[in-house]
Amino acid sequence: MRNRPEPSVVKHPHVHRLIENVEKVVVGKSREIELSLIALLSGGHVLLEDVPGVGKTMMVRAMAKSIGAEFKRIQFTPDLLPSDVTGVSVFSQKTMEFQFRPGPVMTNIVLADEINRTSPKTQAALLEALEEGSVTTDGETRVLPDPFLVMATQNPIEYGGTYPLPEAQLDRFLFKFKIGYPSKSEELEVLNRVESRHPIEELQSVLSLEDILEMKKEVKETFVNENVKQYIINIVNATRQHHAVFLGASPRASIALMKAGQAYAYMQGRDYVLPDDIKYLAPFALQHRMILNSDAKLSNATNERVVYDVVEQVHIPTGKETAR
Repeated sequence: MRNRPEPSVVKHPHVHRLIENVEKVVVGKSREIELSLIALLSGGHVLLEDVPGVGKTMMVRAMAKSIGAEFKRIQFTPDLLPSDVTGVSVFSQKTMEFQFRPGPVMTNIVLADEINRTSPKTQAALLEALEEGSVTTDGETRVLPDPFLVMATQNPIEYGGTYPLPEAQLDRFLFKFKIGYPSKSEELEVLNRVESRHPIEELQSVLSLEDILEMKKEVKETFVNENVKQYIINIVNATRQHHAVFLGASPRASIALMKAGQAYAYMQGRDYVLPDDIKYLAPFALQHRMILNSDAKLSNATNERVVYDVVEQVHIPTGKETAR
């Protein structure tokens, strides 16, 4: 299988400072931090599929502290109810009225831990929050804070007691990727850092929520040439035509890939998107949005390999074709 691309050299000063700050806590995960920041700046969400104990929670907490954001964690369990996520109205004997108590999803950064351990009904409680940035309870729609980022984790499906996420919910996540085990040298560095005190306790914010909101506005102004848009469409359409795919990526995938490209280009200090930006991001943005056919599964094909195959086959526009 082809090697995954390495993280880029970030040129935007705010983003560079933010990544450096998170790396005081998280060792050797530059690419994963970078992808998470792309999601934050483009209004997307991230699905992390990995085994317990590899640093998922620490990465999310470090990101939240680095921007002064409110952070909450939801531990998904089989008995968790939708109202435990979105909130519930409680009758007050003092005021003789119902008062809404916000659920943990109503914050800036949410860690939805082990999301595939809960029932589909409770999983669905996140759908509106992921797509619309709001939740509806008791017939009233409540807008979530901005910025808003959900970092959901799930155990591998082979683990017992898990409920596979439905396609509609998977499609709401901008990226899906794994953190993976550290190397021996990285694990030694982790031990050295936490020997006397955990670095998360001393981490300070380097940006404010206002900085992030301003950066999100600038990301939306990043130029996308028509040929780059066509390149995105061609990649997504190729997933629908691939011989190993039963159900290809949706038009929502095209939108997600374009927005991710804008954020990625902005992080490089550019005001325009390059085809290479799209090529780099495509595996992370598309692999969870496809269903392989039975023949492909029998031959041990994976969604990730299919996306890499698709990207290699689709023509890349030249620099002249993507100029302003």
